[in-house]
Amino acid sequence: MHPIERLRWVARADGEDLSLLVQEAAAALSGFADDPAALVTACRSLVDRHPAAGPVWWLAARCLMSGDPVAEAWQAADALGRDRTGRTLVSDLPPEAKVVVLGWPEVAGAGLRRRPDTTLLMVDTGDEGSPGPARLARSGHHVVEVPESGLGAAVVRADVLVLEADAMGPGGFVAAAGSRAAAAVAAEAGVAVWVVAGVGRVLPDRLWGALCGRLADTDEPWLDAAEVVPFRPTDFVVRAGGRFDPATAVAEPDCPFAPELLRPLDAPGSHRA
Repeated sequence: MHPIERLRWVARADGEDLSLLVQEAAAALSGFADDPAALVTACRSLVDRHPAAGPVWWLAARCLMSGDPVAEAWQAADALGRDRTGRTLVSDLPPEAKVVVLGWPEVAGAGLRRRPDTTLLMVDTGDEGSPGPARLARSGHHVVEVPESGLGAAVVRADVLVLEADAMGPGGFVAAAGSRAAAAVAAEAGVAVWVVAGVGRVLPDRLWGALCGRLADTDEPWLDAAEVVPFRPTDFVVRAGGRFDPATAVAEPDCPFAPELLRPLDAPGSHRA
């Protein structure tokens, strides 16, 4: 496939797991390694089309700041595939915990497969594409499917609310729509709030600001699939290396700052791939 066609396919992809999206994006970006100007445009195109996906910003920043974009792209994809954050999450969960999740979180879900003693209260977010919950149920896990209207009732009966960050930076994180309401209910009810930040989710301050600016540029935010959630109700952030308070968790971003990504694709002087 021609690099431009692959880039267009990745830009149009919707609803894919972030690990798969990054693998495809790595293949697309590697096709522009010999043309620095085209690589910048390709990276801007990806973050413009997937503004809430922290790993896409992470991949783009790594490629732009590397002397060998091809090697960097594949190293990033490999790092995402070897992410151990899910294992860290479940190693810290109390025995027989009741855990609330919104939809089927990719990183947290991979870890929860290892804890059949937990009761998983999965709030319906309208994403019916993942086979994860059915597989858990068939393997003996206790999975309760909760309608969206039951989010509050599920949270107040839980031991832990687990929210998965698609991106994170100073002050907050991006998670599935409804996460902010769930966190507020948990805070009022005294339920622990853990935020899972897998590899590639924690961004430098200025990239995080650019991401939030893209998400704020919408007329109907109540229709968006993701939202920015403040850290205020968060007890811990779970990263691959353990549990941290939010300030510590964002102190070491996963990628360098790439100033080229601050300029939107449609800014004057930019050209589409």
